[in-house]
Amino acid sequence: MADPLDDLLAEHADLEARLADPAVHADQTVARELGRRYAEIGPIVATARARDILRQDLQAARELEMDVEAAELEDQIAALDAKIVTLLIPKDPADVKDVILEVKGGEGGDEAALFAGDLVRMYTRYAERQGWKTEVVSATEGEMGGYKDIQIAVKSRDLENPVYGRLKYEGGVHRVQRVPATESQGRIHTSAAGVLVLPEAEEVDVEINQNDLRIDVYRSSGPGGQSVNTTDSAVRITHLPTGVTVSMQNEKSQLQNREAGMRVLRARLLALALEEQAAKDSATRGSQIRTMDRSEKIRTYNWPDNRVADHRSGYKANNLMQVLDGDLDPVIQSLVDADNEAALKGEHP
Repeated sequence: MADPLDDLLAEHADLEARLADPAVHADQTVARELGRRYAEIGPIVATARARDILRQDLQAARELEMDVEAAELEDQIAALDAKIVTLLIPKDPADVKDVILEVKGGEGGDEAALFAGDLVRMYTRYAERQGWKTEVVSATEGEMGGYKDIQIAVKSRDLENPVYGRLKYEGGVHRVQRVPATESQGRIHTSAAGVLVLPEAEEVDVEINQNDLRIDVYRSSGPGGQSVNTTDSAVRITHLPTGVTVSMQNEKSQLQNREAGMRVLRARLLALALEEQAAKDSATRGSQIRTMDRSEKIRTYNWPDNRVADHRSGYKANNLMQVLDGDLDPVIQSLVDADNEAALKGEHP
């Protein structure tokens, strides 16, 4: 049986040669896909090469009867062996994609909208730390601030640091416990905001038949329903086969709103297709940490105790303000580690 690591080393060498060929870059779509795959398997190849060097050093240490150095090298090799096993876990093909992030205020009215704004700031600051670019696609602000709902595109400039592979763990209900700004008697309230993380789809990822779309236009409106536009620039797109509906009104022109709506529609249809495929692949898929289910309470942000707690990985820390300022990596890494551990135990397909 062929060693999967040998296959990856051969594939990496082939990709390196192809990417060095100027003719390949004449087709940017092909070049981008090759680049993504090259970046994806790069860490595995680098780790395998580092292990090979240590193995050579170990052989030399043994020949020279350098027992202490040999023992240290054996520990380092064992650590790299474990890392390679983790890196060889099959990746979600969507991990390399950019993201459409949707945040919507849930139970709690004005306080929920304010909390949704806190989450948006957290993700925006996290994106800045990662070197990702963010762009507001659509937003409806709350009357006291924050957002009733907002959609943000998050894009990576670095193929080795893709967005969806990290942010996919954020989908679900985020719960907050604090004294709202609207509370006059100092009582702690619980409210929530829903987060949906969609891998951004390119046109080649999702085929949409224009005959399957119903497009309605109407006048955009602001808070309280007042008209903010005297022309029918807002757009509602309904994908008839699935019933998925997208509404856009932030842009000034109908064409711009339609383009933004199609962008979000493609992402939602791709997410739906991936979810359906995952369900077909294995009945144990539900055991995974990752979810795109808005109804699942995944994390609690407790202001009085300065605590953030993730209910899936069991992560807890009393650094709530730092997390809300974008220090989200430790929380996400706990979910990545839990997902990898489940995969190693054979709990994932």
